[in-house]
Amino acid sequence: MYTPFIIKKYLNKTLVKKNAKMKKGGLTNFFENFLKKESIFKDKASLQYNFFPDTILHREEEIEQIAGVLAPTLRAEKPSNLFLYGKTGTGKTLVVKHVTAQLSKLAKERNLPITVAYLNCKLKRVADTEYRLIAQIAREFGQEVPATGLPTDEVYKIFIDSLNSKKQILVLILDEIDQLVKKIGDEVLYNLTRLSSEFKNVEIVIIGISNNLVFVDNLDPRVKSSLSEEEFLFNPYNALQLQDILRQRAKLAFKKDALEEGVIEKCAAYAARDHGDARRALELLRVAAELAERKNNQKIAITHLDLAEEKIERDRVIDILRTQPKQFQLTLYAIILSSYKSESNIFTGEIYETYKENCSKIGLKPLTQRRVSDIIAELDMLGVITTKIISKGRYGRTREIRLAIPSSTKPEVQAILKDGLNL
Repeated sequence: MYTPFIIKKYLNKTLVKKNAKMKKGGLTNFFENFLKKESIFKDKASLQYNFFPDTILHREEEIEQIAGVLAPTLRAEKPSNLFLYGKTGTGKTLVVKHVTAQLSKLAKERNLPITVAYLNCKLKRVADTEYRLIAQIAREFGQEVPATGLPTDEVYKIFIDSLNSKKQILVLILDEIDQLVKKIGDEVLYNLTRLSSEFKNVEIVIIGISNNLVFVDNLDPRVKSSLSEEEFLFNPYNALQLQDILRQRAKLAFKKDALEEGVIEKCAAYAARDHGDARRALELLRVAAELAERKNNQKIAITHLDLAEEKIERDRVIDILRTQPKQFQLTLYAIILSSYKSESNIFTGEIYETYKENCSKIGLKPLTQRRVSDIIAELDMLGVITTKIISKGRYGRTREIRLAIPSSTKPEVQAILKDGLNL
């Protein structure tokens, strides 16, 4: 007969073995159970920023205008250069890729000599030097160019020789063109616009895309006149337009009845509040769906949307903090400190005074107020703050500034900045 002690000892031994087995196969079991669950998603890729739908909503006018500018290439005529600007998520890249894809398709069908090359100037090792930019364009035409080692003039020669081999029109799309100029200056743009004299058989059309609304104003007048022959501003989407876009993508992305009532409307409202960014609206919907799945919910609710909004804001702002230089961090820190003094009506002047005080504390030479104003404009472009120009009559104009990050995230952001700046 077993005593209670022997029974207890046996049970404990069995439990230890069971726990060890669970630990050993814990992740395997977790992944197997995950595969058994029915997914909310039908095609998650349709919510990604690089997905291109067959129909582009609420950009019909822009599509027609850009197509009108590029149409002369079909007659072997050089069209005007194009410059497109507008905030992130307003459809600039989507529209340009849509129009040039249709142009390329027709050119291929009719054997017309039109070549389209797309470069994202924000990517590292693509456009951080003039050498790398021209080398990358040459590689688009099958040329082998080493990452370093040649004179820049030689790289230009390789590029010119690769194109001169046949008669053609090159449509060169430079996305995030402001990042290119920020890294290497605008002289490279002037060189590109003047390359036509070097070509016997080639015409180059440049399409520049920028999220920075004031980028063109800061270009050298020579570059501005040669680059921006045609300019188009992409206005932000409003809440109703964002709803249409979200419904279009949700139909592709989710299984039937995966969305609770009101989710699309609130998601659009969040994005419309933050500059009408369609990319952000789609990301918000995707993250909300992922959070719902992790909680084993078969429907995406407004609560998931709220959690997704907070998570995205926190991750985005912290990511920005880690990648920006100290002067950017100091400016944002000054804005946060000023926001505690006044929930509204924060102006550039008081931010600059706070910024200078903190420069003194860490032994950093302060920038001019104009340069700090430029940084504020860039923080606005990144969506960390929102700004509005206020007229003060004969006293000039100033910017009214508000933080665009959730109040729950503000203390965490402040602590990270304070620690990173050694304040």
